[in-house]
Amino acid sequence: MVKTIPKKRVLSVLIKLKRNDMYATAKHFGLSHPVVVARSQELDTLLNRYQGIRAIQ
Repeated sequence: MVKTIPKKRVLSVLIKLKRNDMYATAKHFGLSHPVVVARSQELDTLLNRYQGIRAIQ
């Protein structure tokens, strides 16, 4: 029997990784750099998906 990892847990890990990536990129390029803004938007998308899952449960 194969156990599946809950989507909420997967998203939680992805959020943590994306947040750390964004912080490191911001430290290197500065907060207003387009790459940092793009990473921030990706993080927002992950957070919205996480919130959507929490609202359903």
